[in-house]
Amino acid sequence: MIRAAALLALALGGCTAAAQGERAGPRPTLVSLNPCTDAILAEVADPQQILAISHYSQREGASSMDLRTARRFRAVGDSVEEVIALQPDVVVAGTFMPPATRAAFNRLGMRTELVGIASTVEDSKAQVRALAALAGHPERGEALVRRIDAALARSAAHGGRVPAVVWQSGGIVAGEGTLISRLLDHAGFENQAASRGMRQADLMPLERMLADPPRVIFTAGSDGAQEDRMLRHPGLNGLKHTLRAPLDGSLLYCGGPTIPRALDRLAQVRATL
Repeated sequence: MIRAAALLALALGGCTAAAQGERAGPRPTLVSLNPCTDAILAEVADPQQILAISHYSQREGASSMDLRTARRFRAVGDSVEEVIALQPDVVVAGTFMPPATRAAFNRLGMRTELVGIASTVEDSKAQVRALAALAGHPERGEALVRRIDAALARSAAHGGRVPAVVWQSGGIVAGEGTLISRLLDHAGFENQAASRGMRQADLMPLERMLADPPRVIFTAGSDGAQEDRMLRHPGLNGLKHTLRAPLDGSLLYCGGPTIPRALDRLAQVRATL
């Protein structure tokens, strides 16, 4: 009798596990067409789930993730045909995807998930959780959120804020309403471009920078780019009370795993002042 009861319990347990596995179903295959979602999915999805990432992530200067990691995945361009050939369950893209492209995927039974630009840390955390849930690994999303929270805790600045500008190739600034501006504020800097009412991709001429320099200029550019001559202009050498600190351009546009790296760099510079 006891043996029969034990066998019944094992059988029921097996049925329950099978039912739970059936309910969970196979995790979806994914194609990501956005460098920001590329970086998040690389952390929260299984490698075999990711059929391809965007070609931007395999280009130096355009990627928001480690190039060695990015080059482990297949890359696709922006053509519908390339994506269709892979037959993913879900296409993850930015909100700028043309409606006709999205309609084409939907007609072929491919689900599309559009992810906007995160302008706050909380927005980014929500995106991490959503993409981790989509991939079937919510626990990995929570692990990444904990890393972001840990970076926020260790980079929080006390005391007055230091005037700073993030100056990019050609004199472009990261103005108000951007994630990097909020990270600057958290790390103890005052984004001088934002305080002047400048927005993302506005231009700050060299003359204006020389006339009213901040305490720190975060230079985000490429040494080989012609337009970056402005960031290395000899006139900047006369700013005796201004620190020029390189900032990797890959830290400016995306959230998720980019946030801890950006905060650690900002905190490192703040600690030197």
